Amino acid sequence: MAELGIAPEEAARQIELFRNPPPFTRVVRPCRVGDGIRVLFESDHAELLAAWDAAARQGRIGKFVPASGAATRMFQSLLAALNEEGEPGPLAPPAPEIETFFANLRRFAFYDDLSAAMARDGRSLEAALARGGRRTRQTILRCLLAADGLGYAELPKGLLKFHSYPESARTAFEEHLAEAAAYTKDADGLCRLHLTVSPQHEAGFLALLARVRAGYEERFGCRFAVGFSQQRRATDTLAVDPQNRPFRQDDGTLLFRPGGHGALLDNLQTLAASGWDVVLLKNVDNVVPDARKPVVLLWKKLLAGALSELQARLFRHLEALAAGETDTGRLDEIERFLADDLCRQVPPELAAAGTTRAEDRRRFLLQALDRPLRVCGVVRNQGEPGGGPFWVEGPSGERSIQIVETSQIDPESPEQRAVLAASSHFNPVDLACALRDRHGQPYDLARFVDPSTVFIAAKSHEGRPLKALERPGLWNGAMAGWNTVFVEVPDETFAPVKTVLDLLRPEHQG
Repeated sequence: MAELGIAPEEAARQIELFRNPPPFTRVVRPCRVGDGIRVLFESDHAELLAAWDAAARQGRIGKFVPASGAATRMFQSLLAALNEEGEPGPLAPPAPEIETFFANLRRFAFYDDLSAAMARDGRSLEAALARGGRRTRQTILRCLLAADGLGYAELPKGLLKFHSYPESARTAFEEHLAEAAAYTKDADGLCRLHLTVSPQHEAGFLALLARVRAGYEERFGCRFAVGFSQQRRATDTLAVDPQNRPFRQDDGTLLFRPGGHGALLDNLQTLAASGWDVVLLKNVDNVVPDARKPVVLLWKKLLAGALSELQARLFRHLEALAAGETDTGRLDEIERFLADDLCRQVPPELAAAGTTRAEDRRRFLLQALDRPLRVCGVVRNQGEPGGGPFWVEGPSGERSIQIVETSQIDPESPEQRAVLAASSHFNPVDLACALRDRHGQPYDLARFVDPSTVFIAAKSHEGRPLKALERPGLWNGAMAGWNTVFVEVPDETFAPVKTVLDLLRPEHQG
């Protein structure tokens, strides 16, 4: 524990969570347009784009991309086909996804790299495709997925070729560079981008950046300030055996596992401490080719503008409250802002109070507003797995709007499952986050985490069962105490790549 920087008290706290898991999140109803979800009308765009432009020119905006995970799950069906054993013969027909993959192989942006890799071994990809057969297909898959070929099964998604262009193919990382150039550039032409990566792949990102930086800077008329960080080992969590005892490996040492994407809150805190102000957060696989970027860029700017405009009003209210404002009319105005814009209510005992309770109202409003702020894009449900925006009831009965993951909802409760099934919108991980207070000081983000939103999963290690603990998710429990606004964004802004066949969708074909 000392080597990882984990206090024994923290490990003991984690064991207690296994022994006495916190209750599931209670969802009251899904957020809907007009009930927790805001619509940005076209008449609002000019004002919001002006707010984004001012913030960008001042150097306030940076982009944050979690990009640590390997792409193994993206190639599960291909890996299964690669590892099939036995001699060719009267076998069951290949899975439909395998047939689709090989029928469309020339449409993938990595086709030329795969062809070149096979040519280095004296093989022709075109001839192999014409020949067909299971063994030949396995040769192609081995060249694509294995470490002695392109190694795609173990690379992070950010380093995979996603999109084809007449002059070249682009990786997901390069598409994020192109996006960052469009909405983070300040008055001096500097574009800030930060990615969290795994230690073994940082060198690959740095090498790719070194090869492409000059070309993109010339093309977009900017300079990139690109940073990388890893998930700190101090955020790992202790595994336990099925009896909730610390899991010990064969050599007697304790087993610690990565704490999930919620651990990246620590990386955000480091950015805030280094001067970052507004962070635009997006998943690494949610990128599109240039031909489809205009709508994506427009809405990223609108989210940033909505955040900036809302923050300016919030700061004005905070200044009045911090100065001792107790005028009933002014407090009523601030309460309406809290309810209408941030979907939060004043406790009934304060809302019904007369002027004799004005100081209590002021203190409550000051505490309610003085916290990190985020504007989250949400899209209409498309059948994608994952969480969405809900009204949530806390332990004391207070209600707030939150991003809630499926794993947070009681699977044994028909009433809670019905609320989940009724949801109309999905969380695409498209956030604009304000990390600093009205004095320009970074918030202590750990203060606003809901520790009860941990997730316990059944796993195994070297054939032995264990239970693993994931920290509150970055955009759900880790930001539960933030002031939150949900904004409906177009479906076109959401184009995730969860399997390799998603790259054949029209939104990725350019």
